[in-house]
Amino acid sequence: MDSTLERGEGIVRLAPTWVPRSFCTPGRRIRLHPDDYYSFGPKRGGIDERWLASAVTADNGPLTGPHEGLSLVVDPAGYLLPFNDFVEHHNAGLLGGRIWEEHQRWPMYSKFFDNLNALPFHVHHRDEHAALVGKPGKPEAYYYPPHMNNHQGVQPISFLGLSPEVTEEQVLERLRGFLKGGDNRITELSRGYRTQLGTGWDIPSGVLHAPASVCTYEPQAACDVFCMCESWSNNREVPEELLWKDVPADLRGDFDFIIGLLDWDKNVDPEFVRNRFMAPYSTQQSLDDGEHAYAERWIVYRSPSFSAKELTVYPGQSVKITDSDAYGAIVVQGRGSLNRHPVAAATVLRFGQLSHDEFFVSEPTARAGVLVKNESPSEELVLLKHFGPGNQELAAVPHSIP
Repeated sequence: MDSTLERGEGIVRLAPTWVPRSFCTPGRRIRLHPDDYYSFGPKRGGIDERWLASAVTADNGPLTGPHEGLSLVVDPAGYLLPFNDFVEHHNAGLLGGRIWEEHQRWPMYSKFFDNLNALPFHVHHRDEHAALVGKPGKPEAYYYPPHMNNHQGVQPISFLGLSPEVTEEQVLERLRGFLKGGDNRITELSRGYRTQLGTGWDIPSGVLHAPASVCTYEPQAACDVFCMCESWSNNREVPEELLWKDVPADLRGDFDFIIGLLDWDKNVDPEFVRNRFMAPYSTQQSLDDGEHAYAERWIVYRSPSFSAKELTVYPGQSVKITDSDAYGAIVVQGRGSLNRHPVAAATVLRFGQLSHDEFFVSEPTARAGVLVKNESPSEELVLLKHFGPGNQELAAVPHSIP
């Protein structure tokens, strides 16, 4: 682990981390080979997620593999090192003193979510409810990268929150309908938003949501806690066990507890769009440099738990980019290098194959600056970068948020 970080000059390569979901149908946009979307075998469902810079495992039931969802660091000899062990070994030397002292772990990850249909309407627990099952709460955010969306699936509309006039009794009625079979039609109580590529949403824990059938870049807190509230999705019933998945055993069957999972004010907020929608805006460094060789934009910026940028380096250009915090990075277009590391966006990956599109940059290296070279004479080099809680650069310019 020491030699991997040292020889990488503070940057390490990560192997692709594929995650199946039994209740989803792959949208086939995350650049996995067409023959490999069902590589986890019978009863596991298709691969419709790729987790990025993840130090946690997926919670996919009793068949979940020991490293499922966990990122693996690729050392120079090709060995794979679990990212959670790598973080614990290097601690502040990798994450920086602030993140390590406050969290003692890497407390977020990002993912590509890639479902052909919309997900069922569901909610992620807030801290106090997640703690009852030994987990942290899970806020998340969405960004819809044009580079990953050659099509927008069957239903490119997200249902987010609840209409302001909805009452708790109306929601309880739809939740009780889950047990009757068929469609409990709970999204009739929500509002649907047509997907705008190149934009996104902030979804705090406690807010109901049914993400659209769009390949979505999702920074989020590092856990896999959820409660499915819609009984019909992907043209089939949602198993009742997913309604009670992260409910304490003695409270299963208690629909009032499910209502308690909801942050009611945020769900029925009449200014939901103003408070949750995210249109990208340029970073101060990018503006100061004139955006001639590159452009960098904040794409996730409303949550205190994580943030994200999109970096575009123009053909044939080289730029040195500094950041205040450690970050994970995924290349979604083009080829070039990060310091001494060759990088290239994936086109078609086989299941189990390594790539050169995902990296983690330590805090000391991020602060010193990373030389990003675009080696293509014609194509842009585009990276998405995901940061942990309380990004110091973002905190310094809160007035810039649209």
